[in-house]
Amino acid sequence: MVDGGGSLRCAMLGDILAQKAVDNGWAGILMFGCIRDAEEIGKMELGVLALATIPRKSVKKGRGDSGEPVTFAGVTFRPGEWLYADPDGAVVLPQKAR
Repeated sequence: MVDGGGSLRCAMLGDILAQKAVDNGWAGILMFGCIRDAEEIGKMELGVLALATIPRKSVKKGRGDSGEPVTFAGVTFRPGEWLYADPDGAVVLPQKAR
């Protein structure tokens, strides 16, 4: 879950960070912003939903928080909740689906 503020100015995820997510065992990323390198990311064992693709890189500031609630699109996502997604959208559940 990445809150990019809905920005369409630059990509917050590219193939290098996506590969790090794969290497760390992530199932997917929900990006409230843009990604780049979509063709390469699409070949990875990683589900990614984003607002758009754009080739422009972001400025790396080394900032970010983890383990914090994130709110966008009228939904608050809290640590420990489960996100399930497909190409049509996403749903958040308070516990793992059976």
